[in-house]
Amino acid sequence: MDLTALLRRATETPEDAISLYKTWIALNHDNPALPAAMFNLGVALSDAGDLAGAAIILRDTIRLAPSFAPPAINLGGVLERLGRRDQAIAVWTTLAKADMPITGEIIGFKTLALKQMGRLLEAANLDSAAEEALHRSLALNPDQPDAIQHLIALRQRQCKWPVLLETERLPKRTLIGAISPLSAACQADDPMFHLANAWHYCRYTIGLPPPAPMPAQIKSHGRPRIGYVSSDFREHAVGFAMTDVFETHDRDAFDIFAYDCGISTTDATRARIQRAASAWVDLNGLDDTQACRRIVDDRIDILVDLNGYTKDARTKVFAMRPTQIAVNWFGFPGTMGSPYHHYLIADEHVIPLGHERYYAEKVLRLPCYQPNDRKRLISAQSPSRQDVGLPNDAFVFCSLNGTQKITRLTFERWMIILRHVPNSVLWLLTATPDTNGRLRAAAGEMGVAPERLIFADKRANPDHLARYPLADLFLDTFPYGAHTTASDALWMGVPVLTYRGRSFAARVCSSLVHAVGLPELVCDTQNDYVVRAINLGNDRKHIAALRAHLLANRDRCTLFDTPRLVRALEDRYRDMLTDRANGCVPQPDLNNLSVYREIMLDTEPSDVELLDESAYQAMYREKLSRLSAVFPVSSDIRMWPDVRAHECFPARRA
Repeated sequence: MDLTALLRRATETPEDAISLYKTWIALNHDNPALPAAMFNLGVALSDAGDLAGAAIILRDTIRLAPSFAPPAINLGGVLERLGRRDQAIAVWTTLAKADMPITGEIIGFKTLALKQMGRLLEAANLDSAAEEALHRSLALNPDQPDAIQHLIALRQRQCKWPVLLETERLPKRTLIGAISPLSAACQADDPMFHLANAWHYCRYTIGLPPPAPMPAQIKSHGRPRIGYVSSDFREHAVGFAMTDVFETHDRDAFDIFAYDCGISTTDATRARIQRAASAWVDLNGLDDTQACRRIVDDRIDILVDLNGYTKDARTKVFAMRPTQIAVNWFGFPGTMGSPYHHYLIADEHVIPLGHERYYAEKVLRLPCYQPNDRKRLISAQSPSRQDVGLPNDAFVFCSLNGTQKITRLTFERWMIILRHVPNSVLWLLTATPDTNGRLRAAAGEMGVAPERLIFADKRANPDHLARYPLADLFLDTFPYGAHTTASDALWMGVPVLTYRGRSFAARVCSSLVHAVGLPELVCDTQNDYVVRAINLGNDRKHIAALRAHLLANRDRCTLFDTPRLVRALEDRYRDMLTDRANGCVPQPDLNNLSVYREIMLDTEPSDVELLDESAYQAMYREKLSRLSAVFPVSSDIRMWPDVRAHECFPARRA
């Protein structure tokens, strides 16, 4: 039997494939096709779950045919699944360095090996090595948007400024064009670009879904069914916040389905959600078509996307439209820019009237956009400042956000604040030793003693919450501000100072601070933010009064009033169902978004932060006018011409 005939027969069942390949290999040890047959056997063993057997046969294949690249790619994947991360990286490193004939196929395998190395190295917190692997991959082939997305995210996480570092093969225009929606929110306070970039990501990275199993149907009777889809129904910021929502929903009025698409784990947060939901459905192991079929069969009326463009999202399931109403809420701070998300849940501070133009979805508002868990666990052990390495007598500024949110402009403002508040320190969440050292070195260059930056180790959430009161004032980041981290600080009585921007991610913190009744801690300009932080850092009595206000009002303020939030949320769901009954579920208007994206590819993202709203809109209109003079741009509801978005999408208040 030749290899072609073997391949035809090997498609019957995995067991038959393995048996056929083994027989053929035993009888054809001199056949030129032997490496290909051995590789196919390794794949079959891997698919059947025999990872150890697959590793053995793939190693033998590499020894037999060192210039045959596919076995090395697969062997690395098998070793990763076996928990042998270092061995997987070693296999891919050998392939990337191997002296092979330069062909398009070989370059493709080498770039793939380097990307896989970057992913595993990052998971091991070896960020510099991961970045180097991605640079090598992009040097071989710069046309890899996914690798560029990963590279930008890595540089943000390492506080390597400028993040968008040009190279000969990667001009800034290419870097901006490939940035992911989440990284864009960290990089620029530019909601119009965020919308256009999200649309581009949806169109070209998410792409076309498989055909839907069947059209979504309208339930004819019974309670409306609300489905929440998330990969974070566990000890995660989204999971923590959503538990109280699940437990507070009116189960006499709605059936609540939780669709889990995250890692398999067992913890108290997941257990609470499982108990509170009408039904818990595990989408893991189901492909997109099967997951869509399950949601259709469950006859869900409203499907809520709690992931957006974050890790392990099932966006293609939404693209298959298993329901007639899809909602974007909480898990992703911005618009999806998709044709299949109909509503976006916000509030009047996150998306004020007139800002609807920056969102593809119809904006509906709650009293406060963010849910919170009133039953969150706090460790009974309250550490002292000495326990966590903080000086007892210092004024402690903190910003316990991920380092990807720290931009150079934000860090420069913090250093000005420290220089003007004697005996103060800045308490940050730890990153890798290299990144911590980089931030301390930057502090020294800006006239602040490096030891005034103190890093908090990562702890379980109850222990993390218990140490918050050791800080005096939380300083927000910009343009991607503190969200659940700000809520944690406020819950524990730590005031939060924020600067209100234009974009969704830059305005959430201002919403939270308003919702605890401290609007005076929301600044309108970056200069105001710096001056107010300095004044507060030199006024401990004022800080004490703010802390007392937070603790006294915690149980009755809007931010932590989960029953009020859930009642308003359920009213918004009723509004959506009314829209459906009237045949007017909103359809996203995505006109001209490719144009908006195109005109911003040559703009420095950080420059946009320094523009006020009038100058910001003028910048876009000027660019649109210049383009339209040569290539006419059709009118739209955003900035060309200026049509107030709320006139097109009437806003509903909570």
